[in-house]
Amino acid sequence: MDSLHSLLAEVRGCRVCADMLPLGPRPIFQLSPTAKLLVASQAPGSKAHGSGVPFSDASGDRLREWMGFSEAEFYDPANVAILPMALCYPGRANSGGDAPPRPECAPLWRERLIGELPMLRLTLLVGSYAQNHVFGPGPMTERVRRYREFLPRYFPLPHPSWRSAIWMKRNPWFQSDVLPVLRSEIRQALAD
Repeated sequence: MDSLHSLLAEVRGCRVCADMLPLGPRPIFQLSPTAKLLVASQAPGSKAHGSGVPFSDASGDRLREWMGFSEAEFYDPANVAILPMALCYPGRANSGGDAPPRPECAPLWRERLIGELPMLRLTLLVGSYAQNHVFGPGPMTERVRRYREFLPRYFPLPHPSWRSAIWMKRNPWFQSDVLPVLRSEIRQALAD
């Protein structure tokens, strides 16, 4: 446990990208060595930066709804780890959404932190950045459609931003076919 506490202190004190982060560094994640489920996302949003709580916004509400989770279940670090590709809010992009995750973060911290999750059973790859990190570049929609190919280790999902409502209208199979299996796989991973 001393090595884990030391690693977490090192991560929380990270300043590698400080000059490139508009609101400054504030690593946001949730991690416990007992976690069986990992939510791998892209980067904290501005509301999460303000609160220090991952997914403390409408995208978090949508993700918890997809998972069939209450806030208490989602924020229980004994069962759920939340580890984005970049741990700090990256700022806004010219397109109006958030900027991509800072590229320095995942190579610096990700494998070391995942190495502290010996009970991990299932990883939700939330959005294209998380999926591309694991699988290499590829189409997010096709990965979500072919989710069974990645089980039992990974479950690819779209990012739950407001744009996902438009995506879900274009892809009604997600709600009818994918979400029930997602909820079942999560419950099974936590029961193992």
